[in-house]
Amino acid sequence: MTLAGVLTPLPVLIPTLAAAMTLLAGRRVRLQRLITIVALTAVVVVCSLLLVLSDTSGTMALHVGGWGPTVPGIGPLGITLVVDRLSALMLVVSSVVLLAVMLYAIGQGIRDGDERQPVSIFLPTYLVLSAGVAMAFLAGDLFNLYVGFEVLLAASFVLLTIGASEDRVRAGASYVMVSMVSSMIFLFGIAFVYSATGTLNLAELAVRLDHVSGGTRTAMFAVLLVAFGVKAAVFPLSAWLPDSYPTAPAPVTAVFAGLLTKVGVYAIIRTHSLLFPNGGLDPVLLVAALVTMLVGILGAIAQSDIKRLLSFTLVSHIGYMVFGIALSSDLGTAGAIYYVAHHIVVQTTLFLVVGLIERQAGASTLQRLGGLAAASPLLAFVFVVPALNLGGIPPFSGFIGKVALMQAGADNGSVLAWVLVGGSVVTSLLTLYVVTRVWTKAFWRTRADAPEGHLAAATPTVLLDDSEDVEFADRLHVGRMPVSMLVPTGALILVGLALTVFAGPIISYSERAADQVLNRQQYISAVLEVHR
Repeated sequence: MTLAGVLTPLPVLIPTLAAAMTLLAGRRVRLQRLITIVALTAVVVVCSLLLVLSDTSGTMALHVGGWGPTVPGIGPLGITLVVDRLSALMLVVSSVVLLAVMLYAIGQGIRDGDERQPVSIFLPTYLVLSAGVAMAFLAGDLFNLYVGFEVLLAASFVLLTIGASEDRVRAGASYVMVSMVSSMIFLFGIAFVYSATGTLNLAELAVRLDHVSGGTRTAMFAVLLVAFGVKAAVFPLSAWLPDSYPTAPAPVTAVFAGLLTKVGVYAIIRTHSLLFPNGGLDPVLLVAALVTMLVGILGAIAQSDIKRLLSFTLVSHIGYMVFGIALSSDLGTAGAIYYVAHHIVVQTTLFLVVGLIERQAGASTLQRLGGLAAASPLLAFVFVVPALNLGGIPPFSGFIGKVALMQAGADNGSVLAWVLVGGSVVTSLLTLYVVTRVWTKAFWRTRADAPEGHLAAATPTVLLDDSEDVEFADRLHVGRMPVSMLVPTGALILVGLALTVFAGPIISYSERAADQVLNRQQYISAVLEVHR
């Protein structure tokens, strides 16, 4: 077996086996933490090697199960895992983010005690979530893409309700209901596709769908788009997100907001380019992208809680990615791929920063915040860098990604594309307004000027230490920003800056990934060759 064949299943197998080991470790907290850190670090290394191999060797496919070659009239039997430049990039970015958030969560648990975040539950579930994300990115057929979604969603149900507070249980119930509806629609789409083509393998589908009538293909794509649109939080299927994410613990909110919606975006890219490349629903996607941008950012303007505000900006910026996908061009797809990587990192970082703000000031509501820049210049720095990046200030990666998407829209030249370019500019300016509003209210003004400043906790004092565990019920919450929480946040800020400093090579990689995605024959040939 080749090196690629050995490495390909490891992003799924390593966290799955590590989850089992952490469960066996029971209440041995330090051993569980060690297993988790080693496992996710190994996943980062493996995914980095897969990225290099996919860029130098092209699309790589592995047939798992040994159930024989392609069956005439049915298609390949077994599980097909596929790594190309797009899936490899998603694996690398997601593995880095998952590692950083896990380190942040462990640091928070050490400082606070684990009553609100029981390690015996949290770490195994988090590893299962990591395996589900990797499975979705590697899946070479619709059914195992569905399985990947269900694995990560099952884990997310547990993570969302950790602590069992009333708000979290209510938000978790809403999230479960929406996710179940989305999964049912996805299953219906899978049944529809199989009944019309006799296979679920993506490469086989790409061939067979060419012989299916145009109306049937459009109906299939519409059903799958609804399922993926719910998961990606594309308007009008995004109403569930702002109410679900903000109630979870800071690390859970960060990984959900930064990563889980992008799995849905990835599924849209893959099915749009590989299975339904004729662009029949591109105008619908362009309209959805525009409305998602504007409704999301207008919702953010209306918020006073930073978590909810960031949740609405998350919805808004999904619109940029859908914009690039719907253009069906090399530059548009490359811009969408780059923007997905950028947004995963920056959005995750900002939610981690909000967790630090809550520790520093005792609140995340703008009415109760003020004076944070004077109280903690370090906290001000870790907020302003990713905030400006999200706002698209040059020369940050957010600006680079938006310029690529706008250029792709201009190259398209249609009236709708130009409307999207204008909407992108408006959304970017409003995003900058939103983050500036957070800065002026939470960091610049004094606490005394905040309408409810007296209701927040006492004046903060920054303590950068990691001395001893403190029981959650007894700890002095306010003013403590442990190094073990600051370091992962700072690491993600550096990753976001790396997307700027190395924008040239990364954009070049995104262009090669887009070319590979849009040139379906590379994917089809690589997969079907394995089955012969």
